[in-house]
Amino acid sequence: MIEHRIEGHTCFITINNPPANTWTPDGLKALENLVGELNANRDVYAAVITGAGGKFFSAGADLKKFQGDKVFARHFIACFGAAFEALMNARFVTIAAINGYAMGGGMECALACDLRIAEAQAVLALPEPKVGLLPAGCGTQNLPWLVGEGWAKRMILTNERINAETALRIGLVEEVVEKGKSLEAARAMAERVAGLSPKSVEFCKSLIHNARNGIPRRAGLCLERERFMDLFDYEDQAEGVRAFLEKRKPEWKNA
Repeated sequence: MIEHRIEGHTCFITINNPPANTWTPDGLKALENLVGELNANRDVYAAVITGAGGKFFSAGADLKKFQGDKVFARHFIACFGAAFEALMNARFVTIAAINGYAMGGGMECALACDLRIAEAQAVLALPEPKVGLLPAGCGTQNLPWLVGEGWAKRMILTNERINAETALRIGLVEEVVEKGKSLEAARAMAERVAGLSPKSVEFCKSLIHNARNGIPRRAGLCLERERFMDLFDYEDQAEGVRAFLEKRKPEWKNA
């Protein structure tokens, strides 16, 4: 159910499990393994994830799998956590192209990405409490970080579905595009990423995540300066400055 292809420095990942692109433990494990493979592939600078078809990004988990089997439920939710934590902590930049409904675990997948682009018809929600569950694919932690506690509570505690326009207004997505245009917009964003030093981006991403992970501000500021100096141990730092002075595009080696 997880398909991927690499074009240039970007990996395009598709959730393909008709009719609603629901997650299974096998699909989540495949995503986790794929992120690991891409982390090791230094030619990959960004990844775009989207849903197959034109209606669903992903409708989340198949609820039939949660009918009374606590042992299986523990396994399933562990797979959710492992896959989406891997996505959050990926070395490369991750972009969700939300091309339809992103519900429950589908929305949590998008939340685990660095950036989100939604098509105008997209609908986003975390409706798990409606069926006696809760968003345990990192949703209760990632959503308030992005939109604040108030909106996180509106969505989780009152089952409020939001459209793309509202998602943009509250900071849940970074861009809204016409129907059918999210992949194109995500590709353009990934191409901008490819113009930057991969090592610089990797360091910047980890530093940005420091606040989310509870690193004290003073420690974060010190680490920021250390990472700046660490870049001088890599060839790309010298290439970047040299290319700027020579008024040409840099040729990154990711080394």
